[in-house]
Amino acid sequence: MTVAKEALRQQMLLRALWRDARPGVLAGWTRDGPRFTRGLQAYQANAGALAERALLAAYPTVQQLLGETSFAGLARALWHRHPPAQGDIGTWGGHLASFLAETEGLADEPYLPDVARLEWAVHLATTAQDKPEAVPGLIALHELAAHDPDAVCLLPMPGTALLLSAHPVASIWLAHRPAQDQAADRFAVVREAFAQGRAEAALVWRSGWQVQVAALDAPDARFTQALLHGQSLGQALQGLARETDFGFEAWLLAHLPRGWLAGVRPL
Repeated sequence: MTVAKEALRQQMLLRALWRDARPGVLAGWTRDGPRFTRGLQAYQANAGALAERALLAAYPTVQQLLGETSFAGLARALWHRHPPAQGDIGTWGGHLASFLAETEGLADEPYLPDVARLEWAVHLATTAQDKPEAVPGLIALHELAAHDPDAVCLLPMPGTALLLSAHPVASIWLAHRPAQDQAADRFAVVREAFAQGRAEAALVWRSGWQVQVAALDAPDARFTQALLHGQSLGQALQGLARETDFGFEAWLLAHLPRGWLAGVRPL
């Protein structure tokens, strides 16, 4: 089979899988049409279950918020709207937040898209490489004081992300993690946050093999965001020069133990 015919066969296969072409049309491109048709039907029957399992792996909190039945329907709808573009099913599902935002039936739960964005950041952090890519001239953090703040930036570990939300997304995510104290009311903080109309900035990073999430206050979030966007240390500090509630030393002491700071990169 020529390269052109093989490409057309693959295109027709994808169309059939997503029910955009009749199986019989594609059967003519195979040597065993009836057997292929049966296999295609079996795959389509299992595609919904595959979509649900793949989405649940990345979005366990969204599933708990929606319920199993609604989440299963959502997974199948997303699978058809945004089918996998790669063979690795673990990379599929990144469109869920925008899909939730466009779903009229979920308008009464406006926090769901941001919870999905947070969970996708957590999912990406779980698969991020262990160490940052080789950076020429990488400086150890303990040598930071010896360098001009305008000439260096702080380098995050791969997978580190910051999500700014109008909703208490970090509190929601943390409340849905297994509690060490089973007697504690895990959702009291969430109810309080909603009652106050609290917005949250959620920092995502990986500590060893465990992904962590923490809510940052507004000055901390602005400074951290500036660093994650690649601003120099001097630029980030200047942005909070008038912020009386922010101190770099206190910020550094709070974030160093978390382990998401990889080092200092000269500009």
